[in-house]
Amino acid sequence: MAIHYETQGRTALIRIDNPPVNGLGHSTREGIVSGLRSALDDSGIDAIVLTGGNGFFSAGADITEFGTPKSGAAPTLNEVIAALDAAGKPVVAAIEGTCLGGGLELALGAHYRVATAASKLGLPEVNLGLVPGAGGTQRLPRALGFATAVDMITSGAPRTARVLAAIDGQRLLDRVVDTDAVAAAIDFAAEIAATRPLPRVRDLIAAGDPAAAAPQRAALVARSRGFLAPIAAFDLAATAVTTAFDEGLAAERAIFTGLVAGEQSAALRHAFFAERAARKIPGIGPDVRPRPVAKVGVLGAGTMGGGIAMNFLNVGIPVTILETVPEALDRGLGVIRRNYQIQVDKGKLAPEVLEQRMALLTPTLDYADLADSDLVIEAVFEDMDVKRTVFTKLDEVVKPGAILASNTSTLDVNAIAAVTSRPEDVVGLHFFSPANVMKLLEIVRGDRTADDVLVTAMTLGTRIGKTGVVAGVCDGFIGNRMLYNYRAAGFALLRAGATPAEIDSAIEGFGFAMGPFRVADLAGNDIGWAIRKRRYAEDPDAPREEIADSLCELGRYGQKTAAGWYDYDGRTPKPSPVVADLLAAYWDKHGTKPQTFDPDEIVQRLVLALTDEGARILEEGFAQRASDLDVVYLAGYGFPRHRGGPMWYADRVGLPTVVAALRRFHEGEEYEPAPLLVRLAETGGSFD
Repeated sequence: MAIHYETQGRTALIRIDNPPVNGLGHSTREGIVSGLRSALDDSGIDAIVLTGGNGFFSAGADITEFGTPKSGAAPTLNEVIAALDAAGKPVVAAIEGTCLGGGLELALGAHYRVATAASKLGLPEVNLGLVPGAGGTQRLPRALGFATAVDMITSGAPRTARVLAAIDGQRLLDRVVDTDAVAAAIDFAAEIAATRPLPRVRDLIAAGDPAAAAPQRAALVARSRGFLAPIAAFDLAATAVTTAFDEGLAAERAIFTGLVAGEQSAALRHAFFAERAARKIPGIGPDVRPRPVAKVGVLGAGTMGGGIAMNFLNVGIPVTILETVPEALDRGLGVIRRNYQIQVDKGKLAPEVLEQRMALLTPTLDYADLADSDLVIEAVFEDMDVKRTVFTKLDEVVKPGAILASNTSTLDVNAIAAVTSRPEDVVGLHFFSPANVMKLLEIVRGDRTADDVLVTAMTLGTRIGKTGVVAGVCDGFIGNRMLYNYRAAGFALLRAGATPAEIDSAIEGFGFAMGPFRVADLAGNDIGWAIRKRRYAEDPDAPREEIADSLCELGRYGQKTAAGWYDYDGRTPKPSPVVADLLAAYWDKHGTKPQTFDPDEIVQRLVLALTDEGARILEEGFAQRASDLDVVYLAGYGFPRHRGGPMWYADRVGLPTVVAALRRFHEGEEYEPAPLLVRLAETGGSFD
């Protein structure tokens, strides 16, 4: 049963019970209206309390119903809220835990709201390419004022009841309590049972001046990079200040309906479900339990090692961090403290929490201090001999049953595991820089990695806020292997006469935060050069990236040398005369006449290169599902989320079109698109 109805004295209690998150599916909506009707028809009931349970008031709409008849079946959420709004007896929403999206819209339809201080309230619909569709853009500005409401609606970020209650003039929350919002709401309901007329959020006047927020809107447009929902949400919130409620509600519904049928929302819903699917590891049942991880060791206190350590400190897991020399250790500890201090200075972290986290960190120069760790992660120099030396030592000192993880981004995890006496305990945990910020965690499954080690890695990744994706052992795993093909497409454009600025501008127009050459300058061109030199050594016949190699031979490693594909004044890229001369010399040497490429063609060449390599990875068994490849690029490589990822995007373009385009891009070369891609195109299949 989705709803429980009971009476306590002269108050009716309607409790939503639709686990796991009390989603507002059709049966739940029916149950709320039925409970409301029972309470209104009962002369022995003076007031009504609406609540949830198990940590959720409601997390909003059941998005699995989108596009199905249930989504629009009566009563719709708007009809449920209208029924609350029009009730002749006071309705009090008792909020405990999570109250998001349609859940908050439902609460806004009640006459009063009581919440526990730690409850989280928000309208995250923009994360699915939508705007609130049941009055959220019209009621929240009336309850909180335009400035606060528009920030919440356009960012999708929730706030606690404690924070919201402190806003001057807020009319969202009537009472905030430390515990038991239901008991407090029942007491409150008895106090206001005779109040008439009943207050309605829709009747309030929204405070604020949308015109004064024009710079904020302009910044949002720039930041959104073609993402429609945040701008639409901003404009709808503005109508709450300037327009009658019913007119604003009709506008909201029209925008919501258009967005929910659009490509961006479809892509974002795909991403939502893809991230959840990525947590499931085929062939490993629910009976396989994770190993306990109460203490973590990290080798290397540099940028990567320090960032990795912070992830565990943030969730209260003690970390022992090892370096080889005191100076490097002290420098690494200083960086970790500075990173936390920046959060304190911005008001995002309490000073005492900084000290609590630093107290969990134990520095050492002695491998023996890692002996009792449950998980040890090495973040040392990306060199196979160095990795083997480290793992040989770890095998000697770390307790049996501990997990030994490598943060390698390209190297063979099986070869690393082979130097230990326990390859079943070895796994790749590829964090992305900066490791304390980036969401992606590639979990690299070696040939002998134990199932419970894999489950532990996935579970722990979720605990520290990462998006985990399982990859097999191949050069570059999923992300960097696909990136190599993406960069190769960029280099091919350079050879054909395009410039770095033209290429970057096109892909940034598509929605990437930075193009491939700006990214290379940020990461360091010497890193890619080192990988290419390793590949040249392994395969002397491999084609050379002559332009990129020449750039590095000039010492132009990127931002760290103030010169790369661009010249730099601070972090601002400027076209480089040196690079222009380098390209001109190459084109002259090879008889190339520089071309002007249409931005759409540049985008297709780069994005479909990702799709092509992704199809090869999938067919070779190094990824579990096509959507995992999308998750990797959405979470770790800046692929615009509202485009769904490279495999989803290719499906939308049409796989026959993709195959034809790839063949055209490689005309005159010994090349054929990935066999899986060709088969799907020929049989009418798709990656989705």
